[in-house]
Amino acid sequence: MDLTRISATELLNQLATRQVSATEVMQATLDRIAKVNGDVNAIVALLDKSELMAEAQARDSGPVTGTLHGLPIAVKDLVNVAGIVSSHGSPVFRDVVPDRDDLIAVRMRAAGAILIGKTNTPEFGLGSHTFNPVYGATRNPYDASFTCGGSSGGAAVALATGMVALADGSDMMGSLRNPAAWNNVYGFRPSWGRVPSDPVGDSFLHQLSTLGPMARSPEDLGILLDVISGPDPRLPLVGEYAPVSPVVAADLNGLRIGWLGDWGEAFPIEAGILELCQDAMKVFEAQGARVEHVAPPFDAERLWTSWITLRSWSVAAGLEPLAERRNHLKDTAQWELDRGLTMSAMDVHHASVIRSEWFRRAAELFEQFDALVLPSAQVWPFGIETPYPTRIADRAMDTYHRWMHVTVPVSLIGLPCLAAPAGFGVQGLPMGFQLFGPRGSDHKLLSVGAAYHAEIDWPNKRPAMS
Repeated sequence: MDLTRISATELLNQLATRQVSATEVMQATLDRIAKVNGDVNAIVALLDKSELMAEAQARDSGPVTGTLHGLPIAVKDLVNVAGIVSSHGSPVFRDVVPDRDDLIAVRMRAAGAILIGKTNTPEFGLGSHTFNPVYGATRNPYDASFTCGGSSGGAAVALATGMVALADGSDMMGSLRNPAAWNNVYGFRPSWGRVPSDPVGDSFLHQLSTLGPMARSPEDLGILLDVISGPDPRLPLVGEYAPVSPVVAADLNGLRIGWLGDWGEAFPIEAGILELCQDAMKVFEAQGARVEHVAPPFDAERLWTSWITLRSWSVAAGLEPLAERRNHLKDTAQWELDRGLTMSAMDVHHASVIRSEWFRRAAELFEQFDALVLPSAQVWPFGIETPYPTRIADRAMDTYHRWMHVTVPVSLIGLPCLAAPAGFGVQGLPMGFQLFGPRGSDHKLLSVGAAYHAEIDWPNKRPAMS
């Protein structure tokens, strides 16, 4: 039995019942990292083997400590973890070793996880291509000459290659969804307010980014989602949600799915992507769901105007303490900072009015459909040396992130969204789709995803670097 390839659900069951020891799992994990990480550069800041084996042995000699008892997890390098270099992909923080955990790391440790190191990310998580001046680029495990996406690129690659069974990620503009698509794994962006961020700085205004789980199946996603979910008394907008685990495949008979495609050609999309995602919709139809094409429900340019205003405002708020060191930041971070610092309160207000209009329109759609679907990305994985696409077919991209416009309808209004694999294109590279619903439909989306996964199971059909 290969401990690095079985599901997290099965592995955790074996750890909890002592059928396998934490020491065995840690050894298998470190062996796998030693074998494949040199080719993909997904795990960074890995702790010393003797320290990790000692922690695993301590788990074996003590009681079962929680849901994640004895499971090795590498944490995304936007999260501060005590005792591990937490660079955020920036030379400004290259040597910073925090003395305390961020909240998500606290919750994973409390559930019994062994935090072994970090997963690579772009500098400050900006851009859907995982490279930075501290650790370099993370490569796609299906073809190392291509990007793995981002910003949760290291997490997705670590999952795809069997270096971890579960991974945390974060998502503002597709940072869970894009790398899930390009690495043949699953990601889940939860309803905004389900998973809290750290109680630092403003806790009321910025409602774009969220933490979330990544895994090789919807059932595994549910395990980590329950661990990291739940209110914190220091945070005002985080709600109480019922657990989602165990995630059981839903009966899809009568399920209504709306296919949005390219939003009436508003989103330029490379050849083959729409067709692959539509083929995935046939899996739902074969299980009794009804898939219908949906005309563009809202003006895409208004969504974009709202998004880039609120995003730059939010990103600039986070980067403002580094404004005097802006020359140490990459160009896209400087761009976001400069835009955010020049905005007025009314600029932000007008952007939020558009956001509110889209939320109300989406609510009307969800009276007709149980879920909506878009592709997870507008382009296939691109060359590792390319910072970001500047053109899709005959259309120029006017910003560094315009090519991810397809993620905005979900992100702008905090909807829950399952990023699921759709299969492979003619070059042998993966792609995926976004299945999203109204706020609070997290459990339903995971259950629908579990029914899809039971039929197709792409991560096990085409495991990376096996």
